[in-house]
Amino acid sequence: MEESLSVTETVDEILEGRLRIIQKKGGYRFSIDSLLLADFACVREDDSLIDLGTGSGIVAMILACRRRCRRIVGIDIQEEFVARAKRSVALNSLEGRVEIRRGDIRRPESLCPPGTFDAAVFNPPYRRLRSGRMNPDPEKALARHELAGAVGDFLAAAAHALREGGRAYAIYPAARMVEIVSQMRARRIETKRLKMVHSRPGAQGAFVLVEGVKGGREELAVEPPLYIYGETGGYSPEMAAVFRSLSVSPAGGGGQSPAS
Repeated sequence: MEESLSVTETVDEILEGRLRIIQKKGGYRFSIDSLLLADFACVREDDSLIDLGTGSGIVAMILACRRRCRRIVGIDIQEEFVARAKRSVALNSLEGRVEIRRGDIRRPESLCPPGTFDAAVFNPPYRRLRSGRMNPDPEKALARHELAGAVGDFLAAAAHALREGGRAYAIYPAARMVEIVSQMRARRIETKRLKMVHSRPGAQGAFVLVEGVKGGREELAVEPPLYIYGETGGYSPEMAAVFRSLSVSPAGGGGQSPAS
């Protein structure tokens, strides 16, 4: 498989080399937020999981290897992402447990029958349309800007895909936390667990990690914050623990941390 790589592609290793991800050198690459989401999601061996906007397939494949979900379906609208993620699935011999499909999360009924999945994960685009400079690379533009779906569309797709009592997990900019929480409630996904992510102690929140339950009751656990970097530089003990739990080198293979 690696001999068939394009000169524009790399293979990046995580989980102590047990998982290899094919990525485009100059395209959109996974970063710390994907690792944080994979670590935060509490999924079980007997769960069926849908990964909405799967991109490189990094979160889906981490959960397949680490949590051993019985069935995972990754959905992405970009043909190039889907093709590379399928090759990564084959490279890691996960064809029997991880399926990658092209799909549009704005049409939930086209993704699966209602109530199919126990859990959903998603890392939606962070930037509104017409906010900031649009990246000329179409992969990066679609992944970063709400060109093919906003957080409400991802939540509508999750609400459709999840059974009653199913769990949704997401990471989103802390500055837009009110939006994701209100959109979850509007779709009967009650926020049950929340963790703020800061770049370093004393800094404003960079991300929020959220868990919601479809049809859940009103009760929220706010977990201690996570700091990516320590006060004296380098990764914090909490972030180092995430790397250890995922068996990934802090210097390895993804993109630049958006919180740096």
